[in-house]
Amino acid sequence: MKIISKIQDQINKNPILLYMKGSPEFPSCGFSAKAVKILSSLKVRFAYIDVIQNPDIRRELPIFSNWPTFPQLWISGELIGGSDIMEDLFHRGKLKKIIKKCLLKKNEILK
Repeated sequence: MKIISKIQDQINKNPILLYMKGSPEFPSCGFSAKAVKILSSLKVRFAYIDVIQNPDIRRELPIFSNWPTFPQLWISGELIGGSDIMEDLFHRGKLKKIIKKCLLKKNEILK
C-alpha cells in the first residue's frame, strides 16, 4: 500500500505528470518519445517519473490507474491516457485546452 500512497502523492503534487520509460532527454521507447514530443511542442513544463528506474511504480501504477501501458499522462490528478490518446487529443486541439485549464488553476500561462 505504501507504493500506492507514493503514486497518489506524485499525482497530487504535479499538475502535469508523465510516467514514462526513460527521461524527456533520453526516452527509452517510441511511445514515450512521442508523448514528450507532444508536450514539448505545446511548450509546457511537466514532471516525469522514469518507470524503468522505479520498478515498484512500474509494477503498481497499472493497477492503480487501470491502464496497462506506459507512458501515462496525468493532468490535474486525472489520467488522460497514453501516447495514442495524447496524439489524438493534440491533433483535435483538446490537449492544449486541458493543459491550459490546468495551468490557469495554477496561475501559469500556456503560450
